[in-house]
Amino acid sequence: MKLLSYSHQGRARWGALVDERIVDLQAASQGRCPTLRSALAQLDLPAIEALAGSAVPDVALGEVTLLPVVPDAPRIFCIGLNYEEHRVEARREKTGQPTVFLRVASSQVGHGQPIVLPRESTCLDYEGEIAIVIGRGGRRIREQDAWAHVAGYAPYNDASVRDWQAHTTQWTPGKNFPATGGFGPWMVTRGEIADGQELGLATRLNGEVVQQATTAQLIFPMPTLIAYISTFTALEPGDVIVTGTPGGVGFKRQPPLYLRAGDVVEIEVDGVGILSNAVQAE
Repeated sequence: MKLLSYSHQGRARWGALVDERIVDLQAASQGRCPTLRSALAQLDLPAIEALAGSAVPDVALGEVTLLPVVPDAPRIFCIGLNYEEHRVEARREKTGQPTVFLRVASSQVGHGQPIVLPRESTCLDYEGEIAIVIGRGGRRIREQDAWAHVAGYAPYNDASVRDWQAHTTQWTPGKNFPATGGFGPWMVTRGEIADGQELGLATRLNGEVVQQATTAQLIFPMPTLIAYISTFTALEPGDVIVTGTPGGVGFKRQPPLYLRAGDVVEIEVDGVGILSNAVQAE
């Protein structure tokens, strides 16, 4: 099942995609679940699937504006340096625990919406990643139990304003400019992808592959990330974990390959979908 958030006729809604048409699950829930986040908090995936089966698709995908998959995510936990090739190109030491930082929900855009190059920088960089959406919350989740807390997966572009990221040892400023995090087009629910299935990840810039990896190359696998993060905070339905970018980022190339207005970045995750965003100058 593919779940998404969207805007239609000026109203934010959420639903399921069926044969290029959308089932309005906000309406199907009779307002009980106004957002995807609220649905994840109140219902399990079989109940959401049953809700989708009880209604008829009422709008074509091409007639809506796609929003970030979870526009109001409580927290977006981003993982740094989680592919060995990227750790090496970034010249960072190995660590015994994941590198974690936060992105705010207001910095995100949906599929088909522009990623914005801020006027304060010329160093905007792509970072193709796989996002996990949490469906069931919990504290101190064991790795062997982690998959049961996953609602689904989505492509993510954790684009970085590199000069602002490098101002100090803290990365927050370079990761939170408005409209720099692409999230979408939808999430594919856990039941469609086997737990631990190897997923391919590719980033294309103007049609050329600039990053390519699989989840088998993650230094800290998805269950480890869920267990680690849930140790220091209780995970909530709708939380997002962005699992890290592979090697090939623009700022480590010679010469550096930064994004410019008019560029198009695509993030493809096997079995999930393709996130596409054009770059627009502020």
